[in-house]
Amino acid sequence: MNGGPSGFTNAPVTRAFIVASVLFSIFFGIQGRFNTLGLSYQDVFGKLRLWKLIMSVLSFSSTSAMMFGLYLLYYFRVFERQIGSNKYTVFIMFSIITSLLLEVLAVALLKDHTANLVSPGPYGLVFASFVLFFFDIPVSTKFHVFGLHFSDKSFIYLAGLQLLLPSWKRSIFSGMCGILAGLLYRLNVFNIRKAKFPKFITSFCSWFLLPSMGSPRAASTSNIVRNIPSHPVHRMERNHAAPMQSAQEPSEDSITTLVSMGFDRNSARQALVHARNDVNVATNILLEAQSH
Repeated sequence: MNGGPSGFTNAPVTRAFIVASVLFSIFFGIQGRFNTLGLSYQDVFGKLRLWKLIMSVLSFSSTSAMMFGLYLLYYFRVFERQIGSNKYTVFIMFSIITSLLLEVLAVALLKDHTANLVSPGPYGLVFASFVLFFFDIPVSTKFHVFGLHFSDKSFIYLAGLQLLLPSWKRSIFSGMCGILAGLLYRLNVFNIRKAKFPKFITSFCSWFLLPSMGSPRAASTSNIVRNIPSHPVHRMERNHAAPMQSAQEPSEDSITTLVSMGFDRNSARQALVHARNDVNVATNILLEAQSH
């Protein structure tokens, strides 16, 4: 599983967030201030260091945490491709704000005036994404090692475990808060999954920062199947005979599999109809259409 096409195609928000996280992590790393970024009771309720609330969601606390964290953020760009940059930005904001509020609540309840109880880094976003990953991304490959059951999703879970290991006593708080934020998002609390930023905000962002945020995704495959000449489709169907009936509506699992690869949902459904619900044939149709 690689989260779809390589690079940041159809994922400008992910790219911007990763760049910001890298820059802030390097900045504080050069200054040797990794250990000062964690949240403590004194920071939040004593000295009111509000800047730490912002930096704690962008800067990783170590090089190893940054490597695994950035890898996971990069992989989870698949969700931006699924729901679009606008709604994905809402997901980022909801995950970060909700997990941060939960972290502050945990710090307030524990009332430890000396220790940094919360590890810095975008743990809230990463582990909120794990909730969507668990429920919404299907398993495509299963295998056994020494009698243990694994799948292609197991490697992503292992990367998440590695993210927690360097400072697990502190990062466990952030991870749990992120999971809770992800569950609230998936439960559609306050109808959050349908929320979108107003058009004037997305227009400003598309002009100032994210060229693809306020408009349809740059490399979207919308209408791509519709524009495929009839002969490539028929040639594909002749070369890859599929056992499914041509009139059958594509299954939701097949559509989800193609969407997770970075294809537009409507185009994925149309390709599956042409391919008689054969995922491999539909993938070839979509790839051939992109090459035209």
